[in-house]
Amino acid sequence: MIAKIKNPFVVNGYVSEVYFCDRESETAELTGALRNERNMVVVSPRRMGKTGLIEHCFHQKEIERGYYTFFIDIYATGSLKEFVFILGKHIFTTLKSKGRKFAEHFFSAISSLRPAFKLDPVSGQPVFDIGIGEIRQPLLSLEEIFKYLESADKRCIVAIDEFQQIAKYPEKNVEAVLRTYIQQCKNTTFVFCGSQHHMMQNIFFSASRPFYQSASYMNLEPIGLEPYRKFVQNHFNKAGKKISDECITRVYNLLDGHTWYIQAVFNRLYEQLDSGEEMSVTIADFVLHMTVESNRTVYQSMVSMLSERQKEILFAIAKEGKASGITSAEFIRKHGLYSPSSVQSSVKQLLEKEFITKEENSYQIYDRFFGLWLAKTYGTGYSL
Repeated sequence: MIAKIKNPFVVNGYVSEVYFCDRESETAELTGALRNERNMVVVSPRRMGKTGLIEHCFHQKEIERGYYTFFIDIYATGSLKEFVFILGKHIFTTLKSKGRKFAEHFFSAISSLRPAFKLDPVSGQPVFDIGIGEIRQPLLSLEEIFKYLESADKRCIVAIDEFQQIAKYPEKNVEAVLRTYIQQCKNTTFVFCGSQHHMMQNIFFSASRPFYQSASYMNLEPIGLEPYRKFVQNHFNKAGKKISDECITRVYNLLDGHTWYIQAVFNRLYEQLDSGEEMSVTIADFVLHMTVESNRTVYQSMVSMLSERQKEILFAIAKEGKASGITSAEFIRKHGLYSPSSVQSSVKQLLEKEFITKEENSYQIYDRFFGLWLAKTYGTGYSL
């Protein structure tokens, strides 16, 4: 049964294909790879829709019925122990929903994590309860987890989000260890997702790295304006609400087609109207400004963390929208910056802190709403 929700512009999680916009070719490519046991790399900036795409593929009938699927986000991990903890806990949690025997079998197969097996005192159900520091042998636990997946009665698909984090772990040879275990998996297919394009390319396309050419590559682009226009119009029309093509186009262009931010705006625009009413550009502009301003305190705190030089280049990039040639004499003169070396140093730090992102040869503020707030606060503003 298809879930019904109050607002069709979903900003958290995946609901159903009814509330999923386009991505038809990407869905076909990814499900085709998974059904034919090809590992995949999926790269895009955060909030472009990687998670939604993978969940959408996992809900395709042939995948849902024939595979065990796991989606693990390792963005917050900083070591191999933490990776093992997140991987083990997520697999356990997913299997727990299938019945107690699955959970008990998990711990019987993975002896190194057996101390984590406890029973909830109220419900009597198995729970995963272990401190990260209690994972004494992460390599052994990792080996046992992969062996467990290999012993499953159906094929498994494991999607690992923010996979580039493994390159930051302090332990030596993490990539080589993971590559060895993954290479031995015959019953499991992997999807490696990442938001830092340069790091993911280094992991999978540098000949000296263990994961070199070990998976097919998908660069997830923004959904096109026309599919998005149809999607928005369809859901507004179903509710007896109206919105013009002009309004949709302006929102789309201002946010560069960036999925989550567009969804967040249309979620609020949809909320503003009752059946029979029409959205105007003026109201849409007001709602957008209110959405951006709702995060003002957070954005002010973020800016206060930066040095003067970092602020200067951040504001310059925000004013440009997309900035290229940032070390050129023209760019430095235009924005009153200090020197090419100072710009390079500040940009490197802003990239590391994920204030900005680099696509090919241009730079942009990572958080689109933050970029609009900066443009208004330190630049000439913005409007639909």
